[in-house]
Amino acid sequence: MRADGATPVDGGGSLTERVVALAHALGFDLAGVSRAEPGEHAAFFREWIDRGYAGEMSYLARRVEARSDPRLVLEGARSVVAVGFVYDPGERPEPDGPAFRVARYAGGDDYHDVLVDRLRALEAGLVPLAGRPVRTRGYVDTGPVLERAFAAQAGLGWIGKNTLLIHPRLGSYLFLGVVLTDLELEPGTPEPDHCGSCRACLDVCPTDAFPEPYVLDATRCLSYTTIELRGAIPEPLRGGQGDWGFGCDLCQEVCPWNQRTRREVPDDPHGLRARIAPRPEWVAPTLAWVLDLDEEAWRVATRRTALRRTKYRGLLRNALVAAGNSGDASLVPRVRRHLEGDDPVLAEHAQWALARLGG
Repeated sequence: MRADGATPVDGGGSLTERVVALAHALGFDLAGVSRAEPGEHAAFFREWIDRGYAGEMSYLARRVEARSDPRLVLEGARSVVAVGFVYDPGERPEPDGPAFRVARYAGGDDYHDVLVDRLRALEAGLVPLAGRPVRTRGYVDTGPVLERAFAAQAGLGWIGKNTLLIHPRLGSYLFLGVVLTDLELEPGTPEPDHCGSCRACLDVCPTDAFPEPYVLDATRCLSYTTIELRGAIPEPLRGGQGDWGFGCDLCQEVCPWNQRTRREVPDDPHGLRARIAPRPEWVAPTLAWVLDLDEEAWRVATRRTALRRTKYRGLLRNALVAAGNSGDASLVPRVRRHLEGDDPVLAEHAQWALARLGG
């Protein structure tokens, strides 16, 4: 069955078709089913961990086997219902000054909070559809489950050379979620790989984070160094950060499949995309504004957003690197304030930025 073909919830069809239809009715743009068992991704994930590509994300290594086998997460699991939700990339205006670029998913309400209610409703809805008690466990990028791998097995798309799930009609600007269940559902058909000979995502990466196609060295990825890394950003990677302040979208921006996505964003009757869309202050933030934030102002500006993950020090650290890359000497006084502060990490990054700015 098609992963993106909806059937009326109260209509006929198999249990699997009605589960997929319910997911669509609840606002998800994609839905499909895979078996709750390890696939070919299991060995790849273990090797990826062994190569050290997870960096400081030690939580990924703590339950390696469980991440590959849902039956170790939910006893008796037979199926994984995978769902996807498009966040509209849109067009961004130019900021009024040197930019502090934020990944497109991060400037609005935290997607975990927005989508988890939909996922809980999907879990609850399985009971009347099945006509019996149903055991479930659902996650939106928060549990020991390889969402992308199971979404690919369910037919929601293929995993591209940039390691992101790509749907042939909706691209890769997707949030993913999964519901593990003891229901025996019909698995979908995986989507073939359509990347072909294209290398756009690999070649655009400013920090050479792809040692080979389909393999990401997270320790070199800007989405890791600007968000997950808690200490100093390695100096050899700072120049490649450019004006990115939180995450990075470059490998998605150049993807041909995402050029089509901008012309085809599904209807959103529940208003979920409006909640995830960036707030006015995060549509085109400037470095000057971010560098002037004190901790209380940061709390207000990042309230209920994914930007909280990097914490106050991390956001300022990232802004200092972006300032050093900006070449804008007008930022020197703002940078110097952090050199004179009592945080050694911020002071070191401020010193680096001042050296680049001639200040």
